[in-house]
Amino acid sequence: MTSSDDSSKMKTSSEKSNNLLAKRYIGLEKSIWTELNALPIVHKAIDLGQGFIDYAPPHYFIDLYKETLDDPNIFLHQYTREMGHRRLVEAISNVYSPYFNRKIDPLTEILVTDGATQSLFNCIHSFINPDDEVILIEPFFSCYEPMVHSACGIPRYIALKPKPESIKADISSSSDWILHKNELESMFNSRTRLIIINTPNNPVGKVFTRNELEHIANLCQKHDVICISDEVYEWIVYDENKKHIRIATLPNMWERTLTIGSAGKTFSSTGLKLGWTIGPQHLMRSCRVVHQNCVISCPTISQEVVARCFEYELKRINSSKCYFNSISNEFLEKRDKFVQALKECGIKPVVPDGGYFILADYSQFAGDKFQSDTDDVKDIKFVRYLTKEKQLATIPATIFYTDDHHHLAENYIRFCFVKKDETLDKAIEILRKLKTN
Repeated sequence: MTSSDDSSKMKTSSEKSNNLLAKRYIGLEKSIWTELNALPIVHKAIDLGQGFIDYAPPHYFIDLYKETLDDPNIFLHQYTREMGHRRLVEAISNVYSPYFNRKIDPLTEILVTDGATQSLFNCIHSFINPDDEVILIEPFFSCYEPMVHSACGIPRYIALKPKPESIKADISSSSDWILHKNELESMFNSRTRLIIINTPNNPVGKVFTRNELEHIANLCQKHDVICISDEVYEWIVYDENKKHIRIATLPNMWERTLTIGSAGKTFSSTGLKLGWTIGPQHLMRSCRVVHQNCVISCPTISQEVVARCFEYELKRINSSKCYFNSISNEFLEKRDKFVQALKECGIKPVVPDGGYFILADYSQFAGDKFQSDTDDVKDIKFVRYLTKEKQLATIPATIFYTDDHHHLAENYIRFCFVKKDETLDKAIEILRKLKTN
């Protein structure tokens, strides 16, 4: 066989392989996250990119994990209830019922999932039929859009936009990033099935106000739309005047809202990969169908650990010692320290009201050295440069936007600041050296 025959055979094999992929996933094969997650490892960079804490979770979490592993109950090593370990759903109900102003039924209104990502998958795939529309608010977590596509839905996009005066400021706030009411209203129509909101938002750190949520709620009710509320950063809010509000608690919204939470974010242990959905029984019934035909059930040991952690915190829920109440103060010091360092280095931060991340405008700092081209947007080029040449890993902001809205984000990169002081100090040192070069 000649080399041309070999080439022809390989091409045919490749084409066959491409044809095997279900059409609903075509176009979703590549993810820049694969590259971005690998870069800091390859280049031994300080990692302020990925959203995880690089120090131990609360001490009792470790103690309760060990206690659970030593428990003589052999059934903790076997399958548990498909829709959520009984002890865990009861603990979630006991903790969250007061925050939702209602008694949440642990057996019919809570679904435990393999992380918040699976909760999103369940919710989206439960209700979307071909050509149904889903409103996505940019910037959004990267899995939202492909999940809508894989469910054969049509995503429609509206962007949070910074107020013009905030762009010019040396330092601005995530609360300056807003939705324009008329633009949002124009997104809703008879084909709109879902809207997904994320508060506190990743990556901006915006905490939606009551007025903003009420406007969204009124539109959902007017057009009979279901709201998926991604609230994984619910406990991490830095301004007492901008408290986290659950849209499900607004008038007539419990009946049309699915609220998503995360054990990994709640207990600073993202490796748990446990999440949950809370919502009314008539919506949860559909989510359960997707769940039981996907993962069936989640790991028993992990659910038992999280249940015990919730029970521990429930005993001190109204105390300043409760982790849900103290975690914001812990992160606030880190946020303020890093905000000041960015400003001193000529990088303009957007101060977050909640969450793990700071968006920062690096354009003045980098000058004209990095420009978009046909292959890459300039923030991606700058992030590669920082990681490969300066050993500091961050995340480009444009990956949270669609192509049409890249222009809103190409001057920004995202830093994860919930790291130990040693890590932040090393990152700040790199940034200061960059300024002097």
